[in-house]
Amino acid sequence: MNIIKYPAREEWASIVERPHLDVAQLNQTVASVLADVRQRGDEAVKGYELKFDHIDLDSLIVTEQEIAEAEGLVSDELRKAIELAHENIKRFHESQHFRSKKVETQPGVVCWQKSVAIEKVGLYIPGGTAPLFSTVLMLATPAKIAGCKEIVLCTPPDRKGNVNPAILVAARVAGVSKIFKIGGVQAIGAMAYGTESVPKVYKIFGPGNQYVMAAKQQVSLGDVAIDMPAGPSEVCVIADQLANPVFVAADLLSQAEHGIDSQVILITTSHKLIDDVQQEVDRQLNLLPRKEIAQRALENSRIILVRDKKEAMELSNAYAPEHLVIQTEDYDQMAELVVNAGSVFLGRYACESAGDYASGTNHTLPTHGYAMAYNGVNLDSYCRKVTFQHLTEEGVRSIGHAVELMAEAEQLDAHKNAMTVRINSL
Repeated sequence: MNIIKYPAREEWASIVERPHLDVAQLNQTVASVLADVRQRGDEAVKGYELKFDHIDLDSLIVTEQEIAEAEGLVSDELRKAIELAHENIKRFHESQHFRSKKVETQPGVVCWQKSVAIEKVGLYIPGGTAPLFSTVLMLATPAKIAGCKEIVLCTPPDRKGNVNPAILVAARVAGVSKIFKIGGVQAIGAMAYGTESVPKVYKIFGPGNQYVMAAKQQVSLGDVAIDMPAGPSEVCVIADQLANPVFVAADLLSQAEHGIDSQVILITTSHKLIDDVQQEVDRQLNLLPRKEIAQRALENSRIILVRDKKEAMELSNAYAPEHLVIQTEDYDQMAELVVNAGSVFLGRYACESAGDYASGTNHTLPTHGYAMAYNGVNLDSYCRKVTFQHLTEEGVRSIGHAVELMAEAEQLDAHKNAMTVRINSL
């Protein structure tokens, strides 16, 4: 990891920069695949499954028999863990239900909102280097709570044409409607446009590699909504001299093992902690099965020594991390200073893994600095707010003349007339 000591404010912009990728060629490839899926539907999807996932599929949909067989392939212990996580995610997201309130803005003018579920949503679940069955719970559970009528899931099959059994069990537990054996760009295209097998959805959720992310952004320009723009995963740890270096190193490595383009940052006020954490990172890294991936990610990562905790928090807010771990003695006070972050983990025992799996919060979060403007997935992500207003005769008298004046000033005479005819009718 690169060590930066007491950087000047002018250096912060380069410090918080993410690794740059040349996406020109990537975007062309993605656009070509999407256009083909739009035109040829299932035939194109099957062709890309053969090309990219190396499996010749007769059917794209996962059958009830396959789901039943998956139930027997998942241990009782893992199933109980999945059910525990689902219950916590369900409990947390149920607390987010919108409660409408009617407001009388003027005498006779009443306004209110109603929350309405998005009817059809699509979930993308990566299944390559890590089959993310936890993401099934994170995306399908709030969709079910919101009342989405159709929850479609796409995930890549293995080379035998099977979907990871834990993904299927999690989908059954969380209430997914239909599951398809489709990965990558072709999955995003199938859900965005619809095919003979795959229903067209109104909003697509879920993480993925740079091709999947590019596909989501391209289809969002005119065909379907998406949860958020996103990129490689990241964590920022703020730690003081009392932090446990074993815990800090573990948090950094838990993020680094996601992928070679992941990024981890440690911001600290302690010289000694830097040395201790580096030693622990080296020790723990050698024990990881995904050592090579984590090692590559650490090349893009940084340890930053700052003068005080206020500066540490300001630098973190400038970085706007997906995950922020605050392992300081005064974590509750530091939490008050958080402005830009996807999800925050407070104290020495709140590791990022808790939120990734079973604490109840959602792990689908904005990356690449988008936490400055976006929040993570929550119940509202699956809903729309429809606004209503009702005017009585008294309401027309209350605001009618103001409406006329404003419409006239904007030279929209038909707008003015729509109110004028009502005023004249009183």
